Amino acid sequence: MNIDHTVISPSSPPRTVSVLGSTGSVGTQTIELLLAQPERFHTRALVAGRNAALLARQAVALRAELAVVADEASYAALRDALSGTGIEIAAGKEAVVAAAAMDADWTMAAITGAAGLAPTLAAVRRGAFVGLANKEALVCAGDVMLRAVREAGATLLPVDSEHNAIFQSLADGNRGALEKIILTASGGPFRTASLEEMENATPAKALKHPVWSMGAKISIDSATMMNKGLELIEAARLFDLDETEIDVLVHPQSIIHGMVCYKDGSVLAQLGSPDMRIPIAHTLAWPKRMTTASPRLDLAAVGRLEFTVPDLVRFPSLRLAREVLQNGGGAPTILNAANEIAVEAFLANRIGFLDISRTVERTLSRLGTPKPESIEDVVALDALARRTALDLLPLSVP
Repeated sequence: MNIDHTVISPSSPPRTVSVLGSTGSVGTQTIELLLAQPERFHTRALVAGRNAALLARQAVALRAELAVVADEASYAALRDALSGTGIEIAAGKEAVVAAAAMDADWTMAAITGAAGLAPTLAAVRRGAFVGLANKEALVCAGDVMLRAVREAGATLLPVDSEHNAIFQSLADGNRGALEKIILTASGGPFRTASLEEMENATPAKALKHPVWSMGAKISIDSATMMNKGLELIEAARLFDLDETEIDVLVHPQSIIHGMVCYKDGSVLAQLGSPDMRIPIAHTLAWPKRMTTASPRLDLAAVGRLEFTVPDLVRFPSLRLAREVLQNGGGAPTILNAANEIAVEAFLANRIGFLDISRTVERTLSRLGTPKPESIEDVVALDALARRTALDLLPLSVP
């Protein structure tokens, strides 16, 4: 595949875009990039969960054609905020999927959780470019989603910094000469903590990520390293790799985001400041590039780059992710759903930090490896795994 990585020309026609999950962390940074170069993009649809006020401000600033809020109770607030603007509005799950199915050159799929599955699938079925920031699309519904991608001729552009790094490092077209890939992990706030410290960790401590600024769910996933487990599964789907072809290294500086190791001994790595606007911009402009305001990498100031092998005793989530990838079927769906329930319980002070992975493992053991064949099967299994995880939660914090 020949990829032209030239800078976007001012004479290029505007790219039509839609942003699903526009008020979340990835969504707001996508909006920032769109606003910085308004002549390059035309916004068709913006979709949010329930933050009608922010959604309305984004829609007005970008002159979007359509603004959709998933929470029907927020419809009135959105209607009032956009009254007289000429921007079409809608609410509800069906409206979200309809917005995702609108014709657009590029769609950001950043609705988190199982709620993002149907909209992401609708965007994929259009056969256009989809910036994929929804892990569940490939973790929970990998076979279903990839089949839709093939049938529609769509292009998945990974937004996660690690997968985007691998995508860029494979741009020379030598996919057949690949030996393995390496995903890097910051190690989170408990990189050097003892098991005792982790057992007694509070949500406040777990949320203090040393490098990245993220939402509560992904911050806890980083602390348990479940985020890296989910990324491992996603990488296997995205790049058609066996579990044994994917390594993980802890890299606390978060400068190298991913590496590709080739059969001749060469290693290609993608480096950059820990700023999500960089991978978002790469997918937004692909196959070209665009200017961002992200801090430029100063390796002299960084001084040193460190790498260690992750400790699977203190971070069992990585072990669980490898096991479900080997088992296949619906095991990744169960892993993800049980983890979401356990993380919510930890943030609510209902269980301890190490109970997160314990709950996930118990749920996997209880449900085995069913094989969902459709998006409806995936949603049903996701719901079953959530109910099971709730039943298996410890009664109280140790």
